[in-house]
Amino acid sequence: VIELQRRLCSRMSFGTAGLRAAMGAGFALINDLTIIQSTQGLYKYLSIYFPDLGKRGIVVGYDTRGQEASGCTSERYVQSPSSTPYAVKNLGAAAGVMLTASHNPKEDNGYKVYWVNGAQISAPHDKEILKCIEESLEPWPESWNENLCSSMLLCLSCPLSSKCQKTHQQQLGLCLFLFRELNAKTPLKFVHSAFHGVGHNYVQQAFAVFNLPPPIPVPEQKDPDSEFSTVSCPNPEEGESVLELSLRLAGKEGATIVLATDPDADRLAVAEKCDNRWKVFTGNEMAALLGWWMLLNWKDRHPEMVDMESVCMLATTVSSKILKAFAQIEGFHFEETLPGFKWIGNKIHELEKKGKVVLFAFEESIGFMCGSMVPDKDGVSAAAVVAEMAAYLNTKNLTLNRQLENIYEIYGPHISRTSYVICHDPPTIKRIFSRLRNWNGKDEYPDSCGVYRITHIRDVTTGYDSSQPDHKCVLPLTKNSQMVTFTFHSGIVATLRTSGTEPKIKYYTEFCALPGKRDVSSLEEELQKVTTALVEEFLEPDKNNLIRRSV
Repeated sequence: VIELQRRLCSRMSFGTAGLRAAMGAGFALINDLTIIQSTQGLYKYLSIYFPDLGKRGIVVGYDTRGQEASGCTSERYVQSPSSTPYAVKNLGAAAGVMLTASHNPKEDNGYKVYWVNGAQISAPHDKEILKCIEESLEPWPESWNENLCSSMLLCLSCPLSSKCQKTHQQQLGLCLFLFRELNAKTPLKFVHSAFHGVGHNYVQQAFAVFNLPPPIPVPEQKDPDSEFSTVSCPNPEEGESVLELSLRLAGKEGATIVLATDPDADRLAVAEKCDNRWKVFTGNEMAALLGWWMLLNWKDRHPEMVDMESVCMLATTVSSKILKAFAQIEGFHFEETLPGFKWIGNKIHELEKKGKVVLFAFEESIGFMCGSMVPDKDGVSAAAVVAEMAAYLNTKNLTLNRQLENIYEIYGPHISRTSYVICHDPPTIKRIFSRLRNWNGKDEYPDSCGVYRITHIRDVTTGYDSSQPDHKCVLPLTKNSQMVTFTFHSGIVATLRTSGTEPKIKYYTEFCALPGKRDVSSLEEELQKVTTALVEEFLEPDKNNLIRRSV
């Protein structure tokens, strides 16, 4: 009875730009019926919003997700494996849908929606689409027809080669002609893992566009596999433990750089051989390198530019503040958004309407946007850009890691920690955050954590920010998710937030030091102490039966 209630007595709601849930029977899960209902509702909303929807069309793509027991597969619901955000803009479509659960466990699938500008949907579109879905629950007669797509005259299949042509032309704009010559001569070898997803062909073609030697694919992970049979979880962000096959192949082939894209190829993990050991870069560390590289390229292309006010970079508020440090010294414009690329993508749209040029944007969970070809994270173009950067640095006898150290010397060390605990019980999560908001009495937040004094608190769930004169948040409210940020007297910033796609409470801490600070080990030690205090005192994992990260 409890299981039936879980499956049938609730419906999925739009989270990070769409739906995400386990595959199986029930209104709360991904299956034939809920996909049909979602598509009917999306079509209803788009028909109202776009009078020319019939001419514009909708781009639909899928990744490798599937579940044999329930018959639910991404491929079953659509006809073309696709890099959806690119195709929406390139084809001038009204919207796009990607059937994917990205890096989630293999049991999950999702329905990610993109707007006409190529960005993931945000308010008010998400709520309006959900309303239209609820008004379109009865399947239309033709909705069960699996052959409908192939029989429609307006249906356009976009094979990889033709679809990628314009994308490749845009990607070419990310690399200078001078670097294309250097790329062809680089002695570096690269290994790429597609993590059983859709990234292999796209990454191979992107490297060809950049004139780079083709990356060596991890054979066991090159082809689509809905079981993700060689990894404990299909998320390259988990680091060395899930990159085992890639690192082993790199050692065998003499490669010094490993690149791994997640199943739908929108995220990128990077590892480098440093002094006979592998360093897996965090998303924040890669952002420091990519931000530096994109700025260097921009300056080379625009030597006459003195005023950098038209140049922008963006990051989510739980990501490293390294781009902010860049902006303070270099003079370009930096903006911070709520977590999730839907916020970044729509902020880019606003900035570009004002004549701004967005060079780079990122989120700490290894999501990078190099250039503004499409306002979303993209692991394919990022992989090629990282490889080109590594090839360039190699001509200067520098590694990625050594250049990262150089960046920290100029802009100040930015040491961060990111992890999570798992909680499958929503009432427990609600109780944890309610306790933080009523620490010493109603509406009183904690003024310390362990022995560490807190100077400012921002709560975007309630709209409170003690650092503002009126105590009101500058960032938009997120009433349906939890996120509280603590600024400590030492300058450390820590955030606790719930994930929009997984049963996790994530925590982020960062020590932003001034340029010239060389004693990084002491910064790391203090950051670790604050992080431990934050988790143990504010989350109480043992008392609340939270599952600590084990990978």
